[in-house]
Amino acid sequence: MPKRILQGVVTSDANAQTVTVSVERRFKHPLLQKTVRKSKKYRAHDEKDAFKVGDVVRIQECAPKSKTKRWEVIA
Repeated sequence: MPKRILQGVVTSDANAQTVTVSVERRFKHPLLQKTVRKSKKYRAHDEKDAFKVGDVVRIQECAPKSKTKRWEVIA
């Protein structure tokens, strides 16, 4: 099964080798037909501490790296 890849914006880089990425998705409400924006935060592994707040990054599923990290930054 292929690994999921998501794109989002780095919202925090305070921890070592970890970034918090906010991923936004848009969809139409099934009844009201209004476009709805929902966002979710993911904690991702950043091996070299290369990314800073505001950077647009892509994250990929991986094996658990810690209690909360299940994603890694790929670009």
